Amino acid sequence: MKLQKLLESLNAIVPYKGENPEITSIENDNRKVQKGSLFICIKGYTVDGHDFAESAVKNGAVAILAERPLDLEVPVLLVNDTTRAMAVLADAFYGQPTKSLHLIGITGTNGKTTTSHLIEKIFADAGEKTGLIGTMYTKIADKTIETKNTTPESLTLQKTFKQMVDAGVNTAVMEVSSHALDLGRVHGCDYNVAVFTNLTQDHLDYHETMEEYKRAKSLLFAQLGNTFDLNMPKFAVLNADDTATEMYSRSTAAHVVTYGIEQEADIKAKNIQMTPKGTVFDLEIKGVSYPIRMQLIGKFSVYNVLASISTALVSGIEIEQIIQSIESVEGVAGRFELVNAGQDFTVIVDYAHTPDSLENVLKTIQHFAEKKVFVIVGCGGDRDRTKRPIMAQIACKFATDPILTSDNPRSEDPVDILNDMEAGVQGENYQVIPDRRKAIFTAVSQASPGDVILIAGKGHETYQIIGKEVLDFDDRLVAREAIKGR
Repeated sequence: MKLQKLLESLNAIVPYKGENPEITSIENDNRKVQKGSLFICIKGYTVDGHDFAESAVKNGAVAILAERPLDLEVPVLLVNDTTRAMAVLADAFYGQPTKSLHLIGITGTNGKTTTSHLIEKIFADAGEKTGLIGTMYTKIADKTIETKNTTPESLTLQKTFKQMVDAGVNTAVMEVSSHALDLGRVHGCDYNVAVFTNLTQDHLDYHETMEEYKRAKSLLFAQLGNTFDLNMPKFAVLNADDTATEMYSRSTAAHVVTYGIEQEADIKAKNIQMTPKGTVFDLEIKGVSYPIRMQLIGKFSVYNVLASISTALVSGIEIEQIIQSIESVEGVAGRFELVNAGQDFTVIVDYAHTPDSLENVLKTIQHFAEKKVFVIVGCGGDRDRTKRPIMAQIACKFATDPILTSDNPRSEDPVDILNDMEAGVQGENYQVIPDRRKAIFTAVSQASPGDVILIAGKGHETYQIIGKEVLDFDDRLVAREAIKGR
């Protein structure tokens, strides 16, 4: 695409009539620049892309988008906000790919990953070619790619959507984080359905207040647009049992569909019964009841399933097909995942890393725990400090044998993190074992027949971040090793 043609999407800001080179790619990492690239200078938290513009030109960049003048031998195009402009240019360069997709965005504190996988499976089982973007990986049809962020930046996102379109994908499902919404990473994404799971404390290191955190998530629903298309209606799928739903309902012009357990809702679960092997409930839709017998465990799983069913229904999938898919799901990696190595006690690995998610998982375990409940839990470094004592309080309240340990300490001293956690449970009965591997081995060595061990916080992760090192560490593998070593 020619530079002048590409810049037409910004022509109100950048009335450019200079050189008109062919743009072969758009990059914001100078190391990825090739001959013909447009390099966009982005100010990050630790580095400033403007400092790498000269390097980008040496690597072959034929134009630079910047926020300040730069003395370079190629055209330098100035805008007030390169991050915002990057989203516009990426959408234009890749041919507005989300307009060719049935795009579903899921936001909320907990449940995004499980819900996205459930939705993706329903659509795949219904014969759709699907794509998935989230915490665990990106999936384009049958191809899986590792990801760094829950929601990639706009440039990566639009490129990924273009790859999906080229691969014949019809439906794309993605997790949408509050960071991504606040930072404009999803600008240009034309969502058809926006889903809200729940809102509880998390990411206050970034948002500072719960009100600001709630506001950031409301952007997904506001960005559904303000028009009505009879041929392709847009929907906001909201959790009726969460108080934030009132705000999100007011934030959107799209059709609102609610799901829930406690409050009145369009799609509701009743008569919920839980066992160690699954959950049974009655699904009620407009007065018609459908029995559901699923392998997923817990009330939180029922909410995820209700969100998924609601999304599939408003997208036109038949209820019989939806139920068949839901009942066939065995689980999602790192989400209430059982580790079985022949032991006579239960070991569960779960991503629970917020107060609400930890409490939900422990309450679910109480439904079937016969004897002691161990919980191994830590808190991430360089993240919200205010939730640390709360996490410890929940561990001590809902488990008989809490063990406080390290999560991903990052640049913080693990002992300092543990001190923050202990501040909330002075006088309680718990163990402190900073070494996560040792903590898991300790719980396994102390467990008796009928006990339950919950290893919380990291779930599917296969690494531990200590300082600047990313070390191999998988709770599931360590637990299996500990069990076999008994």
